[in-house]
Amino acid sequence: MEIISGGVCAAKGFSAAGVHCGIRKNRSKKDLSLIYSEKRAAAAAVYTTNLIKGATIAVTKSHLKDGYAQAIICNSGNANTCNANGGQVARETCEHLSKALGIPVEDVVVSSTGVIGLPLDITPIKNGISPLVAALGDHSRDAAEGIMTTDTKVKEIAVRFTVGGKECRIGGIAKGSGMIHPNMATMLVFITTDCAISPAMLQKALKSDIADTFNMLSIDGDTSTNDMVTVLANGMAENPEIMEDGEDFAAFMQALNTVNIYLCRAIAADGEGATKLLECKVSGAATKEIAKTVAKSVVCSSLTKAAMFGADANWGRVLCAIGYSGAPVDIDKIDVWFRSAKGEIAVCHNGAGVDFSEEKAKEILLEDEIEIVVNLNSGSAASTAWGCDLTYDYVRINGDYRT
Repeated sequence: MEIISGGVCAAKGFSAAGVHCGIRKNRSKKDLSLIYSEKRAAAAAVYTTNLIKGATIAVTKSHLKDGYAQAIICNSGNANTCNANGGQVARETCEHLSKALGIPVEDVVVSSTGVIGLPLDITPIKNGISPLVAALGDHSRDAAEGIMTTDTKVKEIAVRFTVGGKECRIGGIAKGSGMIHPNMATMLVFITTDCAISPAMLQKALKSDIADTFNMLSIDGDTSTNDMVTVLANGMAENPEIMEDGEDFAAFMQALNTVNIYLCRAIAADGEGATKLLECKVSGAATKEIAKTVAKSVVCSSLTKAAMFGADANWGRVLCAIGYSGAPVDIDKIDVWFRSAKGEIAVCHNGAGVDFSEEKAKEILLEDEIEIVVNLNSGSAASTAWGCDLTYDYVRINGDYRT
């Protein structure tokens, strides 16, 4: 397996585009994106667990009932959530795109991201579809830019791998910077592959992988209303279709996991106001569930996040987060280290502090990628969670998000 360029256009038969259609006031910012497959593709998706959902979620769920799709359209700048006419706007978006592409309306995945409760007029989307379709090409980056809100960096990746003797490719783009604390998936993630795989196995792969990737990511503890991860697989690599578990399915899962972990880390590193990517690695747990609970509790801790922002080796905040996580752990067995490109330092052994150099610890924690390493010394299960530090800028960004 090898990381390659191309994002969502790396796989055979996929093209993409991103344009400014007028939802955003700033003309320099793209606000409408499209991903298109030459062939109808197997499709799978997971959605937010928030009871308040964007209107696009219901429409997309309905369209994916048969397990197939051919295009994904997404606007930014407006979440199309809590609007009286939200469903109508979402459906009309699909109708206009289906006519422009000459595909069934049911084969369109629709998504929105942005401000909640802001009325959305179909006019800019309707007028933007013709130039959007005309712009289709090898433009993964443009599509990635068109789904961004408070993101400061484009998030895209692609890898190639082998299934059944055929080279396959899988790539993805993502947006996400704030309002991220998923219990299903995350923010918006769109993945394309030319691997031939049945809709049932594609859904199985996605649902299984997000348990250890996107479900282990948190920026601020708020689960969004519009979270969605969608995968299209058009089979144009011409490998024997994956219909069951086995060596080919394992190869596909490894490639999907590589894409998802990369996007998780990219989202966490670009958290609103963030200066550091935090990665909590928990080992020695009695069960996988305990390891996951502990890891996520640590990266979700506001006090731990604030300490990392200040490069303060306040390991007591890590222990505190473990203690209130609800996981049944033996506090007297816990070891903790901090690690970065500058080295590592032990700060806690058997649940108690140890002598360490504050100067060395600060040097380690001043890096932009920090590992918080926890050994529960109670078993062999492990898990990893991702997050970011908590800074002054997070409050500034969200204090005037609408204005």
